[in-house]
Amino acid sequence: MENKEMRAVYCDTLIDLAKADSRIMVVEADLMRASGTTGFQTLFPDRAVDVGVAEANMVGVSSGLSAAGKIPFAATFGCFASRRVFDQFFISANYARLNVKLVGTDPGISAAFNGGTHMPFEDIGLMKMIPGLTILEPSDPVSLEALLRACALHQGCTYMRLHRKQTAPLYKEGETFTLGKGKVLKDGSDVTIIALGAILVPEALKAARLLEEQGISAAVIDMHTVKPLDEELVLEYAKKTGAIVTAENHQVSGGLGASVATFLAKAHPTRMAMVGIQDEFGQVGTQAWLQEYYKLTAQEIAKQAISLRSNR
Repeated sequence: MENKEMRAVYCDTLIDLAKADSRIMVVEADLMRASGTTGFQTLFPDRAVDVGVAEANMVGVSSGLSAAGKIPFAATFGCFASRRVFDQFFISANYARLNVKLVGTDPGISAAFNGGTHMPFEDIGLMKMIPGLTILEPSDPVSLEALLRACALHQGCTYMRLHRKQTAPLYKEGETFTLGKGKVLKDGSDVTIIALGAILVPEALKAARLLEEQGISAAVIDMHTVKPLDEELVLEYAKKTGAIVTAENHQVSGGLGASVATFLAKAHPTRMAMVGIQDEFGQVGTQAWLQEYYKLTAQEIAKQAISLRSNR
């Protein structure tokens, strides 16, 4: 698959799913252009609902559709999909044991010029507190398509972080993915990098190359599903390498790093470092500048890995 906007993959995949399953619907909060779903609306006007700038109502409508047997994919900016609609999603969709697929676009620093108010660094942390909810973040167009299909088949609510911009493929077309099972992109024996999302998974691979230049063998895992965490894979590599660096476009205290640390504290205490947002708010800037400011880079991942090995 060539470089492609993730939101285009999102729309194309939903169209393909909708052709085969009349239950698939799209629900939006005045952001169809931003989410990339105008093509779905054109082909399936009676299966695309725009509720206007009313995100909680979007979740309520989606819950009603789910109760009626539909499979709604509801999308809005990640800040609204988490902070603004949390209670509605918690009660109307999850507590009711329904089948709503909530999508939060522009996660973390990818919100860029929309600034700190629209920059969700805490959405995973909020969503992790909902019992039974599946939380995921694809890293490239191939994983997005595959994981969207998996979400459609999954019975139960899901929350997906969706990077909207053009993203280079990391996987070969046709690669298979399973919710709750991480993917080993590179094997290694000295340190394990567990990364999440379209920004940090590529950086993790770059970091592994930097470490290789210094004689350090780094494994790289794309932990596309944060909940349920692939504990079996985490434990395998914690025992194999004895050092883990997590990397995410999110607050480390409530995200992937916290999940990995919590599990390992009980199962196999392991030396760890966490690359991510360190208890800070977002701000306005280009994605490239923000990535450097918050140290979401290959250089920082490699630095943390070297520090773990030095402090044995």
